[in-house]
Amino acid sequence: MQLAELLKDWPCTVKGGSIRVEVFGIEDYAQGVQKGDLFVVRKGRKSDGLKYIDIAIENGAVGVVIEDEKLLDTLKLSVPLIWVPNCLKFMSYSAAKINNYPAEAMQVIAITGTNGKTTVSHFIGQLLHALHKNVIVIGTNGIFINGVEVKLSYEPLTTLQPKHLHKILKIAVNRGVQYVVLEASSMGLAKHRLDDCSINIGVFLNLAEDHIEDHGSYDKYKAAKQLLASLADQLVLNGDDSFCRTVGLQTKKKKAYFGLGNRVDYQLQLLAEGLTTSTCCLQSNKGQKVFSIPFVGEHHLQNAIAAITTVSELGFQIEEICDAAETLHLPSGRLESIKNDLNLSIYIDYAHTEAALRAVLQTLRKTVTGDLIVVFSCGGDRDKHKRIKMGAVASKYADLIYLTTDNPRSEDPEVINAQIAAGFTAKQQYEMILDRAQAIERAIRSAKEGDTILIAGKGHEKTQTIGAEEFEFSDYECVKSVIEKCMKDRVE
Repeated sequence: MQLAELLKDWPCTVKGGSIRVEVFGIEDYAQGVQKGDLFVVRKGRKSDGLKYIDIAIENGAVGVVIEDEKLLDTLKLSVPLIWVPNCLKFMSYSAAKINNYPAEAMQVIAITGTNGKTTVSHFIGQLLHALHKNVIVIGTNGIFINGVEVKLSYEPLTTLQPKHLHKILKIAVNRGVQYVVLEASSMGLAKHRLDDCSINIGVFLNLAEDHIEDHGSYDKYKAAKQLLASLADQLVLNGDDSFCRTVGLQTKKKKAYFGLGNRVDYQLQLLAEGLTTSTCCLQSNKGQKVFSIPFVGEHHLQNAIAAITTVSELGFQIEEICDAAETLHLPSGRLESIKNDLNLSIYIDYAHTEAALRAVLQTLRKTVTGDLIVVFSCGGDRDKHKRIKMGAVASKYADLIYLTTDNPRSEDPEVINAQIAAGFTAKQQYEMILDRAQAIERAIRSAKEGDTILIAGKGHEKTQTIGAEEFEFSDYECVKSVIEKCMKDRVE
């Protein structure tokens, strides 16, 4: 596509060079520029793209995009210098246009909420695949087509940058994908990553305090979430959540409410609960059905009804959706049970907010026969206000707590853990072991047969960030290694 064609419908000023040059991509990371790319100058948290213009041009950039109008008079380049009012919006627009607007060839479902985005996106994907549709799921855990992970090169964000997203959507179109299910994070929405994604259904799950420091305030965080309502053609909303109700009241778009309570279009009632299965009754104006899902816990019922409602609103029959729901399974790192011969119940979960930790601990408390042991911490350089709250939640349900590290980044992990422990009851038993692997091993080795261990906070993640360094670390692999060592010790 020629630069002239790309820019013709976008407000801009071009200085120097030729607008007849061919453009093949958009890139804001100078080292990642390939021949034919436009380089977008952005100021990040740690560096300013202005410093890397020469590198971008050396790597083959055919134009440089800026949003500081004063630079038009000061920069002298060998390629076109393009001023646009907002670089983030331009990246979204240009990535979509260069890839021929691939989202328009599919049905797109975008999911936002403080908790549950990954689980609901995978549930929707599983339901659609069970209904014989080709579906791509994009989010925190990776990229999956019909349930199979696809290894592609991209920055692993909850909501992908447009430069990666639209390339991946183009691949999906070429593979015959009919439905896209993606996670819409507050930062992804605020940074305009989904502005040109042609979203058919926007799903609102819940809102709790999180990412406050990233956005500057709770109100700004809330406003970022609400942006999805303006991007989607229709909405699916949690009728049990006051924020989601408010979003619904503020729009005239087509909408459907789901929930476990009253005044909803799709209501899921719990009829009976076993150790691992919930028997439910779905009631809606499109029909009703009694069925079972292979999970227990209110938050999983909420996730299931969110997915069922969304698929129903896509036009599928209630009967076949509920039949498919009986085969749902949780994504990696979401209350993931680790099989072992130690007679212990060991779970890994991504819970890293007060609400998520409470939900998973409430669920586990229903089945615990021995002690409930929790291994967790909080991330550094993030949402300090939630630490004492998460400490209070953990202390309410746990018999023993091991405080450790969870991506402490530039903060002192002992300070982080002291802030968490400030929420503990006076009688709470706990230890602080900063090496996460040692903390996990200590928890498993100290447990008695019949005890339950929850390792929370990192879930599917495979790295640990300490200081400025990122190390390979997986809770799952660590647990498996400790189990093997324990079994070997028994034999010896």
